Amino acid sequence: MLNKLKDYINDNEFRITIFSDRIYVVNYKEVLSLEDERISFSTSNGRIIVKGDHLTLNKLLDKEVLISGKTKDIEVDFHDE
Repeated sequence: MLNKLKDYINDNEFRITIFSDRIYVVNYKEVLSLEDERISFSTSNGRIIVKGDHLTLNKLLDKEVLISGKTKDIEVDFHDE
């Protein structure tokens, strides 16, 4: 159990979880744009762009956010390491 806790605390891999009414983003590098119809993030591997209507960003913890609003499209632009 202690190892699982250490893995959780030391986790720095980018993750995006899509729910029906929100998007959860973890371990991004930087918010690149924050607009009503577009929010973009840089990651260690590239960039993520969320497009939609009435998008809002709620900061949860460091490098952890929740996006609310009507999502229309998610673009993923990862580069090879």
